[in-house]
Amino acid sequence: MTEMFANTESSRRGFLQSALLGAGALGGLTNVASAADAPQRNGKSHMKLSLAAYSFREHLSRSGGPAKREPKMTLFDFIDICAGLDLDGTELTSYYFPKEVTHEYLMELKAASFRLGLDISGTAIGNNFCVPDGPDRDAQLKLCRDWIDHAAAMGAPVIRIFAGRVANGETEEIALDRCVAGINESLDYAAQKGVFLALENHGGITSTPEQWLAIVKRVKPSPWFGGNFDSGNFHTEDPYGDLAKIAPYAVNAQIKVKIGQRGSHQPADLERIVKILKDAEYRGYVVLEYEEKDPLKGIPDVIKRLRAAIRA
Repeated sequence: MTEMFANTESSRRGFLQSALLGAGALGGLTNVASAADAPQRNGKSHMKLSLAAYSFREHLSRSGGPAKREPKMTLFDFIDICAGLDLDGTELTSYYFPKEVTHEYLMELKAASFRLGLDISGTAIGNNFCVPDGPDRDAQLKLCRDWIDHAAAMGAPVIRIFAGRVANGETEEIALDRCVAGINESLDYAAQKGVFLALENHGGITSTPEQWLAIVKRVKPSPWFGGNFDSGNFHTEDPYGDLAKIAPYAVNAQIKVKIGQRGSHQPADLERIVKILKDAEYRGYVVLEYEEKDPLKGIPDVIKRLRAAIRA
């Protein structure tokens, strides 16, 4: 009887494996040979919608800085707004957490999101991995470790991280080396906690796709590393073409309603941006980061456009 059961189980596993291979479904599993390799998709894009708390930066209290105004909302209010927009997720950007983040507070955010049917799609930190060795660099690395812990506690799968900027009197090559070292050290901890680190194209030494890719290609192999595609952060001659260069590496996507070309900002072609992600077979969250005035009035129409573009 035991032998027959074992044979049945073996046959079942073989059948499932053959069926999956035949359908091409195993191609959707990420096989990271090196950090420079784009994630292997399954050939079909799948996107979900989220909203970054940064969109309400004028309404939320920023941690660690002087209060410029009485906050008009809390992160719990922001979660309610995301649910009211019928989103799939909510990005709880780190800047708007209390200065001292407690486990109890993280659990309250997690519970509030879950009760409203929302994933916590991720968070973000304003790190700079280009600073020299010393107390400032130690603080940057600790910031990343702390937020890896917080993300893991909340069930947030990804943190948007920055590279940083060249320090005064130094070269970009030195900054690049420091940035890669900081990412590598942080990835060791992120892997233990099951949290992705997504490098954003965010000015500094990631101002062009070539600079961004130079970092990605030097980061050590890790299945917990990828890119954060920010549609508004390339201020180049061909920002749409440059976004297409980094889209294959994205594990998180950030959408803005303006796009920059050298010296000017123009309304973004949201449909074109979504198509870039579709062409890259991106699967994951599309997070609106609304930087214009009056977010309560402006965001619903943008979400409507993004939803239509995703479904098209």
